[in-house]
Amino acid sequence: MLPTLSVLLCLFLLLPVPALSASAEIASTLDDQNSVAVTIYNQDLALVRDSRSLTLAPGQQTLAFREVSAKIRPETALLAAPGLNVLEQNFEYDLLTPSSLLDKYVGRTVQLIKTHPTTGEETPEEATVLSAGSGTVLRVGDRIEAGVPGRLVFPNVPENLRDRPTLTMLVESKEGGKEDAVLSYLTGGLSWKADYVAELGTDDASINLSGWVTLTNESGATYQNAKLQLVAGDVNRVKERIQPRLTGMRSVAAEAMMDGGMAEESMFEYHLYTLARPTTIKEKQSKQVSLLHANGVKVTKDFTLQGQDYYYGNAASDLGQKLKVGVFLELKNSKEAGAGQPLPAGIMRVYKKDSSGNLQFVGEDRIDHTPENETIRLKLGDAFDVTANKKQTDFKKLPWTDGTAYESAYEIELKNAKDEAVTVKVVEPVPGDWQIVEESTPHTKETSGTAVWNVQIEPKASSTLTWRVRVKY
Repeated sequence: MLPTLSVLLCLFLLLPVPALSASAEIASTLDDQNSVAVTIYNQDLALVRDSRSLTLAPGQQTLAFREVSAKIRPETALLAAPGLNVLEQNFEYDLLTPSSLLDKYVGRTVQLIKTHPTTGEETPEEATVLSAGSGTVLRVGDRIEAGVPGRLVFPNVPENLRDRPTLTMLVESKEGGKEDAVLSYLTGGLSWKADYVAELGTDDASINLSGWVTLTNESGATYQNAKLQLVAGDVNRVKERIQPRLTGMRSVAAEAMMDGGMAEESMFEYHLYTLARPTTIKEKQSKQVSLLHANGVKVTKDFTLQGQDYYYGNAASDLGQKLKVGVFLELKNSKEAGAGQPLPAGIMRVYKKDSSGNLQFVGEDRIDHTPENETIRLKLGDAFDVTANKKQTDFKKLPWTDGTAYESAYEIELKNAKDEAVTVKVVEPVPGDWQIVEESTPHTKETSGTAVWNVQIEPKASSTLTWRVRVKY
């Protein structure tokens, strides 16, 4: 007697349910994200730590980690989960676009929909895509058509096309169920730079300093409510790739909070800046985050006339009329001066209020990574009211059996059209073995090859510096 339908159904329900095959794909999206942390380096590189809750089946399966950075370096990816073992991984970066979809259908059949120009009636035809390179070529019935004389309808999206960058992994779960996992990876497309704004006081003796961090995200992903950290320092790169020493990095100094800015700490041989609150870094976005504020930082202003060394070995006569005298600001990055925090490299722009109280831009300069207690020297421009005329007044070759010797004399006329007295620092790099034999103002030997004079000039007046030097080569 044949079994009844109810008996067959009962027998089917008693059969064991097969495990999910490795080809089945479990997708993880930003809806599964618990948190994300981003550490950005100076050199177009970032470390992303993406924490998500996963629901897995027992055994092997394909896990699609969607919405990762489009510029991920997949060889650096690490998925950490207690009950999960990663067997292989692939970065799927062939994204779904009209051109990529057409490329995948070369040699396959699509529907060509043509619309009547007057009635609007649509007529479907089968077409085979022959080429999609520099132009589209279709076989429609017994004819070949170049271009698309209508619109194309595709039956489905190929499996190897993704709408978002995706990291797929063949994983093995011991027990299945819910699993908290953290995906860490290095990526390009994220960068940061520091910019500083300084307001110079009326007496040119102090500044109010603000620091800003500008973040740029071109990685192809958005990082919602991310914990943001920045690494300042020159991390070694191998073949344009960074090799961060993630192990062994530890804080060797107490964490310090800059006034109104980011927390700073020493990490290995670099400095780490941490934003105290989460922030969203959107795709294709540039945003600014406050780094520091410091008021009343002491500075000094000086005028410097920089010389050259070429005219000490030959006759040069006139060396320049109305030479530019540089204007510099100098500050010590110390707590005593009102600063005292490690400053990342960047551009410092200086402003000053005019007589009406309006801020005016007075110059900018680039600073390097500056640790605490180091000196920052900014060139803001050239003085308008302080100029110099320079000439060589004497030159002769001296007899010397061991080499070549010269004696030359110089004169610099310094003019001050300002209403207050100024001091100009005259810096002369002198080559060879040299000795000043005559001078109108005593010099200091700052280095083995540099003579420096500080010349004071009264208001609306001029002052002349002269010196004679012997040089042996």
